[in-house]
Amino acid sequence: MTVISSSDRLYRAIQGRRNRGLGGLYLVVAAFVVLYAILFPGILSMGGFAKFTQNWFPLALVAMAQALMMLTGGISLAIGPLVSLGAVIAATTMGGSLGVVGGVAAVALTGLAIGAVTGVIVAHLRLPAIIVTLAGSFIVTGVALILLPRPGGFIPDWLSDALAGHTPTAFLLLGLILLMWKAFLATPLGLGIYAAGDNPVGAFRSGIPVERTKVVAFAVSGLLACLAGLFVAAQTGSGDPIIGTPFTLNSIAAAVLGGVGFLGGKGTMRGAICGSLLLSVMINVMFFLGFPPVAQYVAQGLIIVSAVAVPELIHAWRAKR
Repeated sequence: MTVISSSDRLYRAIQGRRNRGLGGLYLVVAAFVVLYAILFPGILSMGGFAKFTQNWFPLALVAMAQALMMLTGGISLAIGPLVSLGAVIAATTMGGSLGVVGGVAAVALTGLAIGAVTGVIVAHLRLPAIIVTLAGSFIVTGVALILLPRPGGFIPDWLSDALAGHTPTAFLLLGLILLMWKAFLATPLGLGIYAAGDNPVGAFRSGIPVERTKVVAFAVSGLLACLAGLFVAAQTGSGDPIIGTPFTLNSIAAAVLGGVGFLGGKGTMRGAICGSLLLSVMINVMFFLGFPPVAQYVAQGLIIVSAVAVPELIHAWRAKR
């Protein structure tokens, strides 16, 4: 007779929740992509595909960063400022003695450090993530403005061409990051992120280090956000201390569209990335259809509310049957 441990039962329950509703999301994304290709056939060319993926890639990264927070049962309001800080650090270090390698390392270490410190505060002091990250957003924005009060700095031309040129480097990088996430998810610590967000008490009783798991999730989230800033700096050829501002709400919107739940333990990175793709394509489609900017904001809001409300209404209707 096979004995199933409590941790195995916990992981199986989490696995069942992770993939719910992704089939419908894939169909919606596919429909929008086809519509976009009809409206803008140029996306089917190498240059058009490269340009689209370059614009989508930073949003995909911040959607993953926000999804990590939501999987642990929190939400981050510091994603946008971290994008700005990543761009500023890249632009202020690559032209000096650190060079490109040192600049990339500085961006990565900054994201990891800020995320880890935030995670320690949230996990060990039991403070709400939304409050801690709200305070952190002001601090990070202030640091970015001190380092670079106005747009400027230096990004090597060859790096901008490599990351944001006429080849789909962004798409390849996104595929690599997904493979790395899949490998991480196969580890106990990776699965612990779902367990800690879904049922912290049960996870603790199953031997999962909940506090350490949350710290790791915050650290990886900070890393992804700062790397998004690095890519944005490569796109623009300079740093900007406020360029990441729109990414905070867009990261939440993309994660929600991708089916990531606010209460923790529900959702996948595939869903978050699909949500970011849906948001990017949706904006482009509305632009080509002639929607004014105000109408685009209204449409985005309605779609996001629908993405949250419709599954709940369906679940409630099935429960009554």
